[in-house]
Amino acid sequence: MGKVFGYPEFDENGEKILTTYDNDYKEMMMDIRVYRMKAGQTRTFLRTGEETAVLLLSGKITYEWEGNTETVSRKDVFTEGPWCVHVCTGKEIKVTAETDAEILVQCTKNDADFAGKLYKPEDAPWGYSCVGKFGNVAKRRVNTILDHDIAPYSNMVLGEVLNDKGNWSGYLPHRHPQPETYYFKFDRPEGFGASFVGDQVFKSTDGSFSAIPGGELHPQAVAPGFQMYTCWMIRHIDGNPWLQTDRCEDERYTWLHDAEI
Repeated sequence: MGKVFGYPEFDENGEKILTTYDNDYKEMMMDIRVYRMKAGQTRTFLRTGEETAVLLLSGKITYEWEGNTETVSRKDVFTEGPWCVHVCTGKEIKVTAETDAEILVQCTKNDADFAGKLYKPEDAPWGYSCVGKFGNVAKRRVNTILDHDIAPYSNMVLGEVLNDKGNWSGYLPHRHPQPETYYFKFDRPEGFGASFVGDQVFKSTDGSFSAIPGGELHPQAVAPGFQMYTCWMIRHIDGNPWLQTDRCEDERYTWLHDAEI
């Protein structure tokens, strides 16, 4: 097994590399990077043999793709919903920062041809999950930008989670055969949480990430006083795509579903 957690830094060009096809996190089968952009800066993303999704985390940017142009803004991940452009192999996404901005770029290998799409906040509404269960401390907001139901031609899943202060998510401890990557942000720079990968536990901090191999349990928690954002990204396995119903909970804990806490 490769590494399962990382604390990457932005380089002098504003690029932060999480997973690639040949680094310590290659089991994720995705290329995931985060970029900080200065106002007026432009970045172009064009991959051959790969699909690409560019998610706005904060700031105001202009997307250009397949003859389309759209200027969008997001104050931050804690107060506003996602904007994301998703394109197939050989298609270019050009991003121009109208203000200082931060974007996440998720790629995976895919030769399928499909029309590019801009996903808007109303396409991926936040919905509360686990309300009232487990003492109400696993309540969280979740959105799904793209998955097998939304984009069956895609080889990846992209969504977001907001943990309320002091709460858990990914609870009950669960697993699935597909690899998953979590990218964490906190509403304060000193915010922190705990990320479980199998029997290992890591301190989640602002800008850190978890690379969860298929089959490993992966609940997580955030400390009281802080709100935690998680961008969750799954790579489908050929012939075995991840589905919303694929939630294999650890049988040791399923009794909690009916317990009075």
